[in-house]
Amino acid sequence: MMYLEIITPEKLLFAGEIKLIKLPGISGSFEIMTNHAPIISILTPGKIKVRETNDIVSYFEINGGLVEASNNKIKVLVD
Repeated sequence: MMYLEIITPEKLLFAGEIKLIKLPGISGSFEIMTNHAPIISILTPGKIKVRETNDIVSYFEINGGLVEASNNKIKVLVD
């Protein structure tokens, strides 16, 4: 499992344990799963898909941002 935070300049959109996150990257969408190699990437406008540990799927529409992931902790800073 991984711990995810999705943060805007105004508020915390999501915080919790997840199984998977799919993000809109510059070269196309990509997924981060448990034990993913450390990554920092720029995000383009699109949808973030989050699958929580209880299999609830949530979507967040973003205008762009940045993701940083390492040691099963993911921070997504979005506009």
